[in-house]
Amino acid sequence: MPGKHGTDWQLEALRSSLGAALDGVAVEVLAEIDSTNSELMRRARDGRLEPVLLVAEHQSAGRGRLGREWFSDPQARDLTFSLGLPLSPPQWAGLSLVVGVSIAQSLHPDLRLKWPNDVWWERRKLAGILVETTRTGNANHVIIGVGVNARRPRARHLRTPAAWLGEVRPDLNAALALMQIAAPLVQSIKAFEMHGFAPFQARFNALDALAGQFITLSDGSSGIADGVNHLGALRVQVAGGTMEIISSEVSVHPQSELTLNTL
Repeated sequence: MPGKHGTDWQLEALRSSLGAALDGVAVEVLAEIDSTNSELMRRARDGRLEPVLLVAEHQSAGRGRLGREWFSDPQARDLTFSLGLPLSPPQWAGLSLVVGVSIAQSLHPDLRLKWPNDVWWERRKLAGILVETTRTGNANHVIIGVGVNARRPRARHLRTPAAWLGEVRPDLNAALALMQIAAPLVQSIKAFEMHGFAPFQARFNALDALAGQFITLSDGSSGIADGVNHLGALRVQVAGGTMEIISSEVSVHPQSELTLNTL
């Protein structure tokens, strides 16, 4: 179905590829909405828990982690979508990392992952991930939002310098990128539901953009990033040993500022 920008979203092909891994999944494209995650959360709270892939050609109030705004340029034809589905994993830890691994491996072998929810190209942010969960009665439901820059963002003073799809994969637009991402993403999420994060640990660590970097956490502590554990917690080498961080802000500084030997 062509969207307002003339984008052919290949909805039947998407439904076919997703349906093999997720029975009964719906695929919808909206010209504009506040936030695909917010819309699927509203539906979930209304008891509409059927699996759905919701794509928006423009988000007027896109959200990132910690409630931050996800800037969406209406002229850039970015890829913004949310996947909502029932999910009951043994534990939720590490799901955003699994999503990142799947996206990176679907798009380009040189993409890297910044814990816990960013996909990087040459130390610049290509994509962000937002995972939200809700429970209705006895049913667990997850909403996974993904935003991929398709073109160079016009916004200035971004927290992290931006990369865009056109420089990573010039052969892909938003619709073609979604075709490459969607089915492997569902398969990865279903594998996570069965086995948790542990089978993805080595895959994440192989793509870890922070490995060996001197980092500062939101509480002021700092050290050398050392991959993630079997639950997806970030390991940080500090003077007293190893810290394992479940959720925190991470700032990256040049490794030359501090080494393990000087801690």
